[in-house]
Amino acid sequence: MNAHAAVTRTQYWNRLKTLAISTGVMSLMVANPVMAQEKMMRTLTVTGRGTEMVATTLATVRLGVEAQGKAANEVQQEVARRSNSVVNLLKSRNVEKLETTGINLNPNYRYDNGVQTLTGYTGSNMVSFRVPTEKAGGIMDEAVKAGASRIDGVSFVASDAAIATAQKAALREATQDAQAQAEAVFSSLGLTRREVGNIQINGAFTPPPRPFMMDSLAQKAGAAPAPTPVVGGEQQVEASVTLQISY
Repeated sequence: MNAHAAVTRTQYWNRLKTLAISTGVMSLMVANPVMAQEKMMRTLTVTGRGTEMVATTLATVRLGVEAQGKAANEVQQEVARRSNSVVNLLKSRNVEKLETTGINLNPNYRYDNGVQTLTGYTGSNMVSFRVPTEKAGGIMDEAVKAGASRIDGVSFVASDAAIATAQKAALREATQDAQAQAEAVFSSLGLTRREVGNIQINGAFTPPPRPFMMDSLAQKAGAAPAPTPVVGGEQQVEASVTLQISY
């Protein structure tokens, strides 16, 4: 074998080795995404839910003044006078979140045989405030004596601290519920749970409080001799957690 042939054969084998290494690298590059995709596909997604009940200790009251009269100016002045009396009372009782929720002045008409006749005006000034539930009845009665002629309703809520504690408990319950569901599925299929790859907190929220409507007696100018009974209840706090678990 001459020197030229030996060099040619060496170059040939070197090229084969280079090709084999390149092919292996390409195979690895192709296999890795496939393996990653397969690993991603071998996951179980499950959503757990938690619910906590918390006692309501605060009452949000909506009440105000309504007056009627022939002249708009007279009606507005009467509403303002009685509203100031009610607001001053509420401030003296240290109510929380006192705010005006509506001021209205509307004409009243009578219709006779298709003829519209102005008969007067109706004005109102509404406020809302929050107090401990056990004080709500007495304060509403005092407000009526001070000039309030409308009580539109009462809704009950828990304190911010109580809601925050209930939200954390609901999240823990939702997480445990999701894990229990996953374990039931893996056990029935004979699969081995590995690790949680993704966690999504869908929220811990409190549905809006349900309003309690007062009866027509509470809307009259005269207050009942006994304090108006006001009893709160419970408020529901909900949470939802989604887990993605590999196997």
